[in-house]
Amino acid sequence: MASASSLLDVQGLTVEFETRRGVVRAVRNIDISLAKGETLGIVGESGSGKSVTSYAVMRILDRAGKIAAGSIRFAGIDLDKASESEMVDLRGREMSMIFQNPRAALNPIRRVGHQIEDVLRQHAQAGSGDARDKAVDALRQVKIARPEERYDAYPFELSGGMCQRIVIALALACRPKLLIADEPTTGLDVTTQKAVMELIVELTRERGMSTILITHDLGLAATYCDRIVVMEKGAIVETATSEQIFARPAHDYTRKLMRATPRPGIGLRDLLPDDATSTPIPPNAPGAPLLTVRGLVKEYERPGVGVLARVFGRRTDPAVLPFRAVDGLSFEVMRGESVGLVGESGCGKSTTSMMLMRLLDPTEGEIIFDGENIGAIPARSFAADKLRPRIQMVFQDPTDSLNPRYTAFRAIADPLLRFGAASGADDLRTRCEELARTVGLPVDLLDRFPHQLSGGQKARVGIARAIALKPDLVVLDEPTAALDVSVQALVLNLLADLKATLGMSYLFVSHDLHVVRLICDRVIVMKGGRIVEQGSAEDVLDRPQADYTRELIAALPHPPAAAA
Repeated sequence: MASASSLLDVQGLTVEFETRRGVVRAVRNIDISLAKGETLGIVGESGSGKSVTSYAVMRILDRAGKIAAGSIRFAGIDLDKASESEMVDLRGREMSMIFQNPRAALNPIRRVGHQIEDVLRQHAQAGSGDARDKAVDALRQVKIARPEERYDAYPFELSGGMCQRIVIALALACRPKLLIADEPTTGLDVTTQKAVMELIVELTRERGMSTILITHDLGLAATYCDRIVVMEKGAIVETATSEQIFARPAHDYTRKLMRATPRPGIGLRDLLPDDATSTPIPPNAPGAPLLTVRGLVKEYERPGVGVLARVFGRRTDPAVLPFRAVDGLSFEVMRGESVGLVGESGCGKSTTSMMLMRLLDPTEGEIIFDGENIGAIPARSFAADKLRPRIQMVFQDPTDSLNPRYTAFRAIADPLLRFGAASGADDLRTRCEELARTVGLPVDLLDRFPHQLSGGQKARVGIARAIALKPDLVVLDEPTAALDVSVQALVLNLLADLKATLGMSYLFVSHDLHVVRLICDRVIVMKGGRIVEQGSAEDVLDRPQADYTRELIAALPHPPAAAA
């Protein structure tokens, strides 16, 4: 029965999709209620039905999807019976949504201020005379510095965290009663994640809104939600207050999610389910330096600064001087060692990894790999260098980094073919099948294309491709950022086993300090293109010396302890 104080009541909701293989029931007979002013968390892994539920509430399912059964009542309105014109009026004005990928949600060729104006004008919240002022005020309310300047910016000119704030400003511009936030912090660094979540909480409480937070991050849900709904395979398996669900989880699936969530005080093997077979990870014994970086610098000319301005401008004028993305880095990676490179978005982590992979040329400095200065080899020439097979990379997004026209077999075979490492078709097939088994990818999946694989399976293809040539150094750029916690647990354990078995070294680029603690021997902390602190993982993360490192650690959401 719906409560008098309920803003949203979902009863018996079932959502189906027409596919080539028949009807798929993505959401099955679920009940959800949301009180006025309440924050409800919906947690679960990919495919659990979290996002489909929110799309059904907003009535934005794609053409293949339909609400097959159930009812959705919002503020006394039957949404499942509302016309499309009524829904157009409700969306943005009464109910709004923050999407997972802020850049995809913004029009890339329209200024962000104009996009906010569009929403205000559509719902008669502003006219031609005050639309700009109200748009600037919306930017100011989401804590964007210099909102008058940002009003004229395009999305590509802004950071990921800034774009997420723009999306929040769009969602809240008309002061809706219901806000649905679908994975609003995925891919953001910990301090930006904390800032975004605190901004959402502050604005929703200030305006008396109700919020649904969709996430696979249990720590985030525990920190910011009043109640939690746990979904698995399209059904709700558990609903309780945050305190109850983490103190006394009733369902095995909830306990599985909690166990797989990285947190202080546990090891990699502790993340695996009880029925997983595992052996202790061999102790690490780093050897001599494999990679030595000395005084590494990368500068970019500022856009719009002409030659005369650079020649005659004052050398101290920041508007004229080149921008230093990386400023004098020096560090080492030993043989058999895993080193974490952490810091906020824009600190220079990715630029550093691109220079180490020789995809970018440094402005200054040396990159010594196994005694040779590979930094002196032009990036355009390094692809054919004899050292290239010994340095490989696992990219952040396994979907974007795999050729959609290549099968898993062809993706893994690619480096073997490029460097002539296989002697014939039979040997190539044997090698690829062996690599698939090494990374835990079923051999019968090798003939599938990326869109036919899960996120975890695509991540394994990327790892198999990276280790195909048995490299000495692997650069891992946020390799588990887009994965569910249970898949992340398996991939992290796989990486640890591969390092121990093959004797590889890792440079692990990440913003997740809980993961870095589990996988890395040493940690390097970057800010503004410089190293502010480096040392053993235990020293840096448990006894940080730099104020900035302490800020990063303080910004971490704290997952609950795993239930017995």
